[in-house]
Amino acid sequence: MTTAWRGADSPRQAGRVSGYGSFVVFAAVLVLVPGADTAVVIRNTLAGGRRRGTWSALGITASNVVQGTAAAAGLAAVVLRVEPLFQTIRWLGIAYLVFLGIQSLRSAVRGDYADLAGGTVGGGAALRGFRQGFLSNITNPKVLAFYLAVLPQFLGPDAAVPVLVAFALTHAVLGLGWSLVMVAGLHRARRVLTRRPVRRALDALTACALLGFGARLALDRS
Repeated sequence: MTTAWRGADSPRQAGRVSGYGSFVVFAAVLVLVPGADTAVVIRNTLAGGRRRGTWSALGITASNVVQGTAAAAGLAAVVLRVEPLFQTIRWLGIAYLVFLGIQSLRSAVRGDYADLAGGTVGGGAALRGFRQGFLSNITNPKVLAFYLAVLPQFLGPDAAVPVLVAFALTHAVLGLGWSLVMVAGLHRARRVLTRRPVRRALDALTACALLGFGARLALDRS
């Protein structure tokens, strides 16, 4: 590797480093803003304890990886440009959030919790947590729009696919980290959260959040 080549490439490398640092800060702030993913993680942690909450977070992360990779490969642009496909995904996401919201609301109304203090969960329940996290995220077209609209602002139009994927994976990892922090916090507060009145109140709040996110997605025409 020659010194001349290094000198010619260093401004570009410096720009990438600066852009990456800015993106990390932006993505971290974005991850901290509560959204549908937050509500799904909370719902699964309350329903099945730390393990199910963790698997829910892993499902969301897996979806972020899929969507980020699709955006880097150019597939996300196709989804957003084909209106029938975009609308189908959008309404599936709305329906799924409403479904989860109704489930939480029914749980709050019934207040019938078989084992409030147990905190253990079998493989089937863990898989259910993963599935709910993955489906709630993969059917949210705003995630695809985020990767397509935000990443170019930090990279430029000529960024290589591996660089795009690296940025997308960074966002996914940050999201996973924050979700696991939430799960750990909820687990540590289990003694309080597993009291029936508290659990019913949290289920009701989670239901309102999920239904609210579904309504917002339905009313958003962008």
